[in-house]
Amino acid sequence: MRFISYAQNLEDVILWRALKAVEKGFYIDVGANDPNIDSVTKAFYERGWRGINVEPLRSHWDDLQRDRPEDTNLQCAAGAASGELDLWEADVRGWATSSPSVIKKHQEDGHNGTWHKVAVRTLTEICKEYAPSDIHFLKVDVEGFEQSVIAGMNFEQYRPWIVVVEATLPNSIVENYQLWEPMLVQHGYSLVEADGLNRCYLARVHGK
Repeated sequence: MRFISYAQNLEDVILWRALKAVEKGFYIDVGANDPNIDSVTKAFYERGWRGINVEPLRSHWDDLQRDRPEDTNLQCAAGAASGELDLWEADVRGWATSSPSVIKKHQEDGHNGTWHKVAVRTLTEICKEYAPSDIHFLKVDVEGFEQSVIAGMNFEQYRPWIVVVEATLPNSIVENYQLWEPMLVQHGYSLVEADGLNRCYLARVHGK
């Protein structure tokens, strides 16, 4: 089966090179957005993998329910604690965010948006309810909210083999990984790839 990349920056190609020996693996996609366009997980779904898609916007969640019926599709955000948050849905697909500084920048650039109140769950809670013992990769792309998502994950109890996190401020080349990378390093993850947009970490137990 020929590999077709659907991801924005070939993230799925990099992951496939590392994980192609795994049959019917498991992923968690935080900020899943569209099930096809710029999707890091679509190529894996086509190859029999299944996973959890975390997506707070109803329109994208509806699309995930239609196109990924064998995945667990959760209409919520992931954060440091359970509760609710106000999410700003921008007039550009994929720019939804709850970061005040990111919203201010988009508005200053002339973009409009709509506010939604969405449920928030921690990744620890989500994994406890839905994840198997082996999580082969975790992808996080939440437009400036990455630090909060990572803070809500118990990496000692639930340990993805690979973690891929968007590492720049939204719609820019300014890196912001310094805000959350120490949490991954503290829990035994090592940087193995940086492509200018994302940073990819390997759990040391799976490294050489």
